[in-house]
Amino acid sequence: MRHLLLAILLIPFLALSGDENYSIGGRATGMGKTGLCFNDVWSVRYNQGALADLTQVSAGISYESRFLIQEMGVQSFALGIPTKSGAFGINYTGFGDNLYRESKIGLAYGMRLSKKFNLGIRLNYHALRLGNNYGQADNLTFEIGILAKPTKDLQIGFHLFNPSQTKLNEYQNEIIPVIMNLGISYSFSDKLRTNVELEKDIDHPFSVKIGLEYKPTDFLYVRAGIATNPSMPTIGFGFVKNNFNIDFSSSFHPNLGITPALGMTYSFK
Repeated sequence: MRHLLLAILLIPFLALSGDENYSIGGRATGMGKTGLCFNDVWSVRYNQGALADLTQVSAGISYESRFLIQEMGVQSFALGIPTKSGAFGINYTGFGDNLYRESKIGLAYGMRLSKKFNLGIRLNYHALRLGNNYGQADNLTFEIGILAKPTKDLQIGFHLFNPSQTKLNEYQNEIIPVIMNLGISYSFSDKLRTNVELEKDIDHPFSVKIGLEYKPTDFLYVRAGIATNPSMPTIGFGFVKNNFNIDFSSSFHPNLGITPALGMTYSFK
């Protein structure tokens, strides 16, 4: 009960107004929550345009323990299936417990329009359920993603979530946020990569996000980053064994504390 009351008190500070576009997967979180230019299975969430570059059927699961409160856990599953011209993806993300539950399931497709330009779209079903028959709400949204690749080392990504400004519930004014992201990713070498992104929720100030990824060995990644508004440093590690990846990360809120996350992915040959 103590944790439930704490979660309710935290909701206004976290802008949980029906559905937050949560970070998932572990890798992006460790790099300051930057994921616009990743072309792994989690691009079904971060940038559907980047999903088009997926080369193997891949599946992933992740869990984020927000501020170490069980009732505020974020669970996610993703599946990506490449085709000749792009890739399909499906993603489920859930937040909360049986007393307060947000769910989002989305179907995405990313296509390669040329060697240097990808475009993607995703359709979402959102649901909010309050326990003990206190109420429920649901609605549909969409999002679009673009990935440009001017050179082999430079990528530019753009993502727009809920451009139609759809509300979860008109009567109770349950808002689904409108969020825009623009960013670049540059690979200095096969071992060092950096991401810089700008995020704008139309109801909140700009957030600047910066991430760095270093690969000291063939099986280990070391990651760090920071995001502003609020200022949140992040760290992370990734381990690779054949087609299996494990990504661990933590972010640190200045007032609310630590949020660890774990993601696992497998790519089928």
